[in-house]
Amino acid sequence: QAQLVESGGGLVQPGGSLRLSCAASGFTVSSSAMSWYRQAPGKERELVAAINSGPVLTNYADSVKGRFTIFRDNARNTVYLQMRSLKPDDTAVYYCNTGWSQASRPWGRGTQVTVSS
Repeated sequence: QAQLVESGGGLVQPGGSLRLSCAASGFTVSSSAMSWYRQAPGKERELVAAINSGPVLTNYADSVKGRFTIFRDNARNTVYLQMRSLKPDDTAVYYCNTGWSQASRPWGRGTQVTVSS
């Protein structure tokens, strides 16, 4: 059964960095578009970044362009989200899923990212 497990969140000061991991099982991340979403308290879940399954093509929300990088390690069957220059507005629960612009699997537990001094 396909499963996605997010990890790597935590508490970080503004301007800091974090790397989130999304470990997949039951399917290969190289064969599927993958994406990261986030949901802040009181807000709807939003797409943050996506990477396609073929030659590398990525897409980012305007709010994270230039600060976040999505990439894939096929050997580890894992997708990552490298986050730099974090802001308090980046505070949210982060989720990964399959798909380029629309999630296609049940949501996992996510990983909490809190940006605060």
